[in-house]
Amino acid sequence: MMEILQYIVAFAFALGILVTFHEFGHYWVARRFDVKILRFSVGFGRALYTRRFGPDNSEFTIAAIPLGGYVKMLDEREGVVPANETHRAFNNKPLGQRFLIVLAGPLFNFIFAIFAYWLVFVIGVTGYKPIVEAVQENTPAAAAGLRSGHEILAVNDEPVRTWASVMDKSVARVIEGGHLEFLVSQGDYNEETVTLDISGISIDDIAGGKLLAQLGIDPRQTPVYSVVGDVVEDSAAAVAGLQPGDKILTADGLDMRQWMDWVEYVRERPGQPIVLLIERAGREQSLNITPRPHVDNGKTIGRVGVGVKMPEAPDPSLLATESFGPLASIVLAMEKTRDVSVMSLRVLGKMLTGQASVKNLSGPISIAQYAGYTAAAGLAAYISFLAIVSVSLGLLNLFPVPLLDGGHLMYYLIEFVKGSPVSESIQIVGQQVGLAVLLGLMTLVFYNDIVRLIG
Repeated sequence: MMEILQYIVAFAFALGILVTFHEFGHYWVARRFDVKILRFSVGFGRALYTRRFGPDNSEFTIAAIPLGGYVKMLDEREGVVPANETHRAFNNKPLGQRFLIVLAGPLFNFIFAIFAYWLVFVIGVTGYKPIVEAVQENTPAAAAGLRSGHEILAVNDEPVRTWASVMDKSVARVIEGGHLEFLVSQGDYNEETVTLDISGISIDDIAGGKLLAQLGIDPRQTPVYSVVGDVVEDSAAAVAGLQPGDKILTADGLDMRQWMDWVEYVRERPGQPIVLLIERAGREQSLNITPRPHVDNGKTIGRVGVGVKMPEAPDPSLLATESFGPLASIVLAMEKTRDVSVMSLRVLGKMLTGQASVKNLSGPISIAQYAGYTAAAGLAAYISFLAIVSVSLGLLNLFPVPLLDGGHLMYYLIEFVKGSPVSESIQIVGQQVGLAVLLGLMTLVFYNDIVRLIG
């Protein structure tokens, strides 16, 4: 219950910040062009909090449904405008000013992302050093000559200090297509470059953070031993008698002291009895457990319903921190925002051409989960999450779909070319089409979220 509450709070806070910043872009530029603001609303539906202030006694509202917001401006198309204020109506402003007012919302999303990434780079991100623990056979990493003990220093000539950076730069290369070049070293040995063939890896293959597995790399991390943390009530583990604190030693006589070995063993044996040797309170004893079948992405796997007891603290010798000065961070933040934008558009392009599955699209439920995960992971992780979502909102609102900012911008470009506004009848049809597109998109992402949640 507390975990769900954390998701909700982190999600609501994220949306509140990003929607406010987006709408403030419209508001701020409109005020610069002397457009009268009637209402600034964060959220839709019933007002939870309202206050009026400012030279125009504008209404500022927080509404019940946090999935968006709006800035209502004085406009002759939406009501009677007093003769002495017609010059302040949005529809009477020059085309260029109207264009900039609408464009400001998405632009402020990108400005927020730059600021957020700047904070992350200044604060610094601590993570595991990119040291290879093991390389799986018949994988791109093995074919390239990557070996246990190799530390990755750069990816395609870009320096890296943590696995997060390796993943970040490698994912971008997979989406672009081509190959990966790792500059590696091993202890005091000379540096060398290994080239990984990633032509057989698709976007769908790396969904859910599976890139390292696809490359065949096991990262070196603080060992996570098979010590039971939580036991789900009425699960296979509870029925078998497993208790928090139990150390799993063997399964069917095979060593299971590493947690991931235990997880993989269970996954591969749905419905098959397993004989466990555990240690409890210093004494060894045997238990019989049968993993229950569970369908995950179309594949039946085994589950027993236990969580791992994580080590109290990671080994400090395996950690590194990436941080930069305030000035250098500005350039890096702008580059990061650009790279995320370009990568997002490339993924979208591959979805439209059938090269990537639309299952990769996420909706509010998944975003709420990511909000909760990153909030628990620390300030830098949560700020990075805000930056990514802000870029996504900026791009989404620039799509030329009526009802979105991009749809209005499309109308203004047509007005610029033909010399007169788009007719009201065409705009009405456009709104209907835009509504259908948005409802279809929302249905798709909610479906994806529910499938992930059930899976």
